[in-house]
Amino acid sequence: MAEATKLPLEYKGYPLVRKDNMIYYGKMSDPYIIQLQIMGSIPVDEEMTMATKVSVQLQSTDQNQRSRDRVVRSSEKNSLYAAMDLAYVWLNRALNAR
Repeated sequence: MAEATKLPLEYKGYPLVRKDNMIYYGKMSDPYIIQLQIMGSIPVDEEMTMATKVSVQLQSTDQNQRSRDRVVRSSEKNSLYAAMDLAYVWLNRALNAR
């Protein structure tokens, strides 16, 4: 049996990193990233849950700013799909605005 290659998780060309209920979307080397926080979920079956409330924040990666000042935009969505869709638009616009 071939060994499974561990590929980084991506969505529309940007990397995703998850830690508990936080998902970071984008490259830390870029000027902006997206932070998604799953704030509410409902069980779908014994092993799976579905997000029902997700906070989306476009944040600057500038380490010289205070964490409160890094937030450029924020919103809440009712599903992870809607949050990821918004996150892609915000991140793409912010990175291509130069």
